[in-house]
Amino acid sequence: MKITNDKMILRVGVVFVALFAIVNTKSVNNYENAKHEVEEYILNKKKEINLQYKLHYHVTPPVGWMNDPNGFSHVNGEYHLFYQFYPYDSVWGPMHWGHVASPDLVHWKQLPTALIPEDEQCFSGSAFSYDDKMVLMYTGRRVSEEDPYFNETQYLAFSDDGINFYKYDGNPVLSMTPNNAADFRDPKVWQHGDYYYVILGSKTDDERGRVLLYRSKDVINWEFLSVLGESKGDLGYMWECPDFFELDGKFVLLMSPQGVEPEGDRYKNIYQTGYIIGDFDYETFEFKPEVEFQELDFGHDYYAASTTENDGRRYVIAWFNTWEIVHPEAEDGWAGAMTIVREMKLVNNRILMTPVADMVSLREEPGTQKELQPNENMQFGKTVEIIVDADLNQKIELQLDGVEGGGQVWLRWDPEVGKVVVDRGSDDIRQVEWEPLGSHSWRIFLDASSLELFCGEGEVVFSSRVYPLGGWKLRNLSPQTVNITAYNLQTSAPL
Repeated sequence: MKITNDKMILRVGVVFVALFAIVNTKSVNNYENAKHEVEEYILNKKKEINLQYKLHYHVTPPVGWMNDPNGFSHVNGEYHLFYQFYPYDSVWGPMHWGHVASPDLVHWKQLPTALIPEDEQCFSGSAFSYDDKMVLMYTGRRVSEEDPYFNETQYLAFSDDGINFYKYDGNPVLSMTPNNAADFRDPKVWQHGDYYYVILGSKTDDERGRVLLYRSKDVINWEFLSVLGESKGDLGYMWECPDFFELDGKFVLLMSPQGVEPEGDRYKNIYQTGYIIGDFDYETFEFKPEVEFQELDFGHDYYAASTTENDGRRYVIAWFNTWEIVHPEAEDGWAGAMTIVREMKLVNNRILMTPVADMVSLREEPGTQKELQPNENMQFGKTVEIIVDADLNQKIELQLDGVEGGGQVWLRWDPEVGKVVVDRGSDDIRQVEWEPLGSHSWRIFLDASSLELFCGEGEVVFSSRVYPLGGWKLRNLSPQTVNITAYNLQTSAPL
């Protein structure tokens, strides 16, 4: 969860008694009334939403604003995804937690708003199981009129049914960094052995991003263990939304650093998301980096990625937008989206990402196959998956725009340069080197206002928002014929 500046902040103006402390009845009633008011507002406001850009198989807010994914988890046989949410306007505001759930990471159902701000805003955090309860750990942010203008501490909320959550009466449970840094947010919790561990994003006294590691046996009393990772000065002034997990025999520190300067093709978004590969020792609590920071996704709109694990598979989702830009859908009464969920694998010291296997369940059969000649067009609806096969020894250029106009994007490959390019026009370009490990195909997912491009085995992935009018139109601008396989996709997320 990020804040861009102080002016924005000011504008927005024992174990638990069998685990959790008893909550004051009056406080519970007030909180229940507040939740009821939010749901009533959402129900009525949804009638006014313009659906022209609303995504059909990506999670979006029912109304209002969405940013970071929170509490991405698998609990009691179901996947849960929470998200930063402000229902009352399509711009950032006092943070709530929205909530959806899925049996397969593809088909999502809307659930009631999980957290409502009171004295604190409900910033980003985690969901996990403890003592047959579902627990949320999140950053409670309070604003003030004096420097540093805010205070960030860690709160708990709990649920018996995974839907209705009540805040722990003893909040906050984790209040201070070793250096008393004001920035102290986005807890990510996991269990290992008899302990629960949590990492949090923070910064040093001289403005370098870092990640802090703590542990607890009862999820209330936490002890500081180590600085898990820290910028040497070249990776920004703050590390947000950290995640830490084991993948294919290595440990991965995933985070979103703020303040990284652009370098050629790299780090061209306002803030980045990437990872460091290394080794970790649960005895010494030391993470030893072996491979330096790499970007996770190379598109225009990707931030605050979060992962979960089930059946030995690691899945990742991210905010499908970025900060400090115009969000065209905001005029329609909503703003923000999540990427489709991807499975992660570690190959040759880099993470590969591929769409979860059940994405194929959205395909409407039969698909369309066509040898698309140079300068030839194809037209589709608002939701389509396109598989492109072409000769990588020749140039590839595909133009995608709306059947009725609107946003445009060009996808290119030049074998002499060896880069894949996603170009939204007006020099708004993202590009990266691509060396296929196996497959030479491109797999493109188009929704009503989004594009996700997966190259080969997922060595290179781009996530970019594009706003066409009507359905999609594909033109082959390549000097070669390209083979197209296309499937219309069903709606699988709440509109």
